[in-house]
Amino acid sequence: MSKEFREFIKETLSIVIIAFILAMILRTFVIEGRIIPSESMVPTLKVGDRVMVNKFIYYFKEPQRGDIIVFRPPDILNSKDDYIKRVIGLPGETVEMKNNKVYINGKPLVEPYLNEPVNYTYGPVVVPQDSLLVLGDNRNHSFDSHMWNAWLNQDKIKGKAFVIYWPVKEIMLMERGVAFE
Repeated sequence: MSKEFREFIKETLSIVIIAFILAMILRTFVIEGRIIPSESMVPTLKVGDRVMVNKFIYYFKEPQRGDIIVFRPPDILNSKDDYIKRVIGLPGETVEMKNNKVYINGKPLVEPYLNEPVNYTYGPVVVPQDSLLVLGDNRNHSFDSHMWNAWLNQDKIKGKAFVIYWPVKEIMLMERGVAFE
């Protein structure tokens, strides 16, 4: 084996190892791709869609209403799978679902991403400090905060989903889309 060939192999292995280490660091701390496993976020996210999740954003700012987040479910649910839902209720807010709408502190939300109105009642409840109330966009068929009998503690958040990258024809940034009437 020639000296040049050995140098080429050594250099190539170095590049591959460094690339692998950087990819693992990025995936662990910065950004990660996820596959949507259920219909709880239809129509925003469909089964099989792939999204990118920003894993460090909440070190710098608090979750905001309308953010789509990936999180470990509350311990009471005994689930090993991560969930993806939309943040609706923030700490200290009173949340109620009635008259086919979600109300925050008595004000109705406008949620253009929903296919159908809410067909159940819930609350009023006050979201505890350091907790969130999260709901799927497929409200009437989503296993979310209104059914859990538990709060999502903010330390369970893994990141914010910010872009659909697959399928290609569906590529788009995900917007909050929520406002008050």
